Amino acid sequence: MSFKDEVVMVTGASRGIGKEIAQSFAKEGAKVMIIDISAELAEEVKEELTGKGLKAESFCCDVTNMQNVQEIVTKILDKYKRIDILVNNAGITKDNLLLRMTESDWDAVVNVNLRGTFVCTKAVTKTMMKARKGRIINIASIIGIRGNTGQANYAASKAGIIGFTKSVARELGSRGITANAIAPGYIQTAMTAKLDDNVREELLKQIPLGFLGTATDVAGACLFLASDDARYITGQTIVVDGGMAM
Repeated sequence: MSFKDEVVMVTGASRGIGKEIAQSFAKEGAKVMIIDISAELAEEVKEELTGKGLKAESFCCDVTNMQNVQEIVTKILDKYKRIDILVNNAGITKDNLLLRMTESDWDAVVNVNLRGTFVCTKAVTKTMMKARKGRIINIASIIGIRGNTGQANYAASKAGIIGFTKSVARELGSRGITANAIAPGYIQTAMTAKLDDNVREELLKQIPLGFLGTATDVAGACLFLASDDARYITGQTIVVDGGMAM
């Protein structure tokens, strides 16, 4: 599939799933806007992509700050006149058991994961409505579907994203805009690579396919939802977890 010259915003795009999503869109011809809280890491991804002849720009942005996000969106629109696809990927974790979880840990996770998704979506809605087309893809998690010990804040934020996505899909569908979520399961990351063999073995027993997914698996689902092949899909949560949460 091709996204030649389409303008794609990807938040939290400096590493992991976000970086893979950004790379995947760039390889398909998109102009990718790398949005991240770290200016240095965002610039590194941009340089990596442009060094391969791909199209990318980097922006340092706090997704919880409406003014900051709006300024970035304005810069993008001033230059490209359009934003075709938004991928809300930025997210953090601050895990702890409920009795030990601080208010600041709760607020930080909900602010970045859920408020950040709201802020970025609101910022691009007007231009997408004017164009009468657009794709909004929010990265949720199977933890938002099934919950997890020690992750009440993360689960609440990701469950909120799923509900938010459905509401946005209903509001914007008549303007040709789709909104969908992707709920990844356990994906191969630097964190999962550190799991000891026993923990890893028990984890794999919960996954019918018997292996961890990769960031590429999530990016593939993202490309599909952004494509014309998914033009009649909206308000859905695509679970990419090897069958773990079914």
